[in-house]
Amino acid sequence: MAAPKVAVVGAGLVGLSTALCIAETCPSCSITVLSDQFSPNTTSDTAAGILIPHTYPGTPIHVQKQWFKETFAYLFAISNSAEASEAGIHLVSGWQVFKNTPKEEIPFWSDIVLGFRLMSKAELQKFPQHQFGQAFTTLRCDCPPYLLWLEKRNICLHMGDALTLRSPGSRIHTGIDMKKLFPVRGQVLRVHAPWVKNFIRDGDGLTYIFPGIHRVTLGGTREKENWNLTPDPGTTEDIFDRCCSLEPSLRGAQDIEVKVGLRPSRQHVRLQREVLSQGGVKLPVVHNYGHGGGGFSVHRGTAKEAARLVRECIAALQGSSSRAKL
Repeated sequence: MAAPKVAVVGAGLVGLSTALCIAETCPSCSITVLSDQFSPNTTSDTAAGILIPHTYPGTPIHVQKQWFKETFAYLFAISNSAEASEAGIHLVSGWQVFKNTPKEEIPFWSDIVLGFRLMSKAELQKFPQHQFGQAFTTLRCDCPPYLLWLEKRNICLHMGDALTLRSPGSRIHTGIDMKKLFPVRGQVLRVHAPWVKNFIRDGDGLTYIFPGIHRVTLGGTREKENWNLTPDPGTTEDIFDRCCSLEPSLRGAQDIEVKVGLRPSRQHVRLQREVLSQGGVKLPVVHNYGHGGGGFSVHRGTAKEAARLVRECIAALQGSSSRAKL
């Protein structure tokens, strides 16, 4: 029987992770990754890349927690390997601070990150505008090297000849429900500030300081239905001022680079299989999209689930083929 052929649409974080999980789950597959853009020109290249989960209202918490747990374990193993530097993955400690005490003082992911605890009054003196905080250690991905590492890992698993990366000449249609998918514009700054070692995230999720291996990412914005990819100077100044209010030493930051990306968002991640019919041909499709701004925290978990659904599709097709020959 010929090797199953699988096409993965999208070469950002979720697309490449899904391709990799399919390769690990179904090693006999021939996989083609189709995308209009590849790194360093994807939305994922702009992402802050820290593992602090967002909440998807339409997805059960136990499912979100499992996705995060699998993602954290996967990246933690890489951070403890010889490939950590190449993959751009490292541990970072810091604080999430709140102007008012949140409804959930202990979040659902507190037992997955390392060393989670509530901040002391002495620690909170660093943030005079905030009255509550959480301290913990999590993982940070420098996005461009991680995407390149995923590409390389995919190709290595396929020994260079069963994975194809290509840009299609026309728009790809995969049954995405565009009515429920919307862009959320994000603008971030990357600065040279090597003295900043700890992450700081305001509880509102908009203002954050995430140190990477070479640069510090400052954010950000969350602008629903805004398609503008041009950096806004006023927004840049606002982000910088907000971050300096959390970490005044950033006033000395240099070499400011501005990045803009559109997060593909919906009320909950669409992760399911269906059969599309076109021209009398039935095509099994597995959906895995709509992660919004929280994709890095759950990408490996959702990719594993998508790969499992792909395996089910392949098994169903092979079963139908076998019955047809009887």
